[in-house]
Amino acid sequence: MTEHEATAATFGPVSPWHTSTYSAERGECVEVSEGPITGVRDTKNREVGALFFTAGEWQAFLGTARSDLR
Repeated sequence: MTEHEATAATFGPVSPWHTSTYSAERGECVEVSEGPITGVRDTKNREVGALFFTAGEWQAFLGTARSDLR
């Protein structure tokens, strides 16, 4: 079992995937699955798997990413 499969099994079904609104700006394709658990994956390499975050982890990740952009 891969890490992705173990994580998906742990959290159960995820919401439908959609392309991030930020992907079009730079041509970097990222898909997200938003809900109680947020999933993030590379559109061009879906077979690699995805990262899954709880709500608190996702907020911490976004806060850090936003502060790094300043």
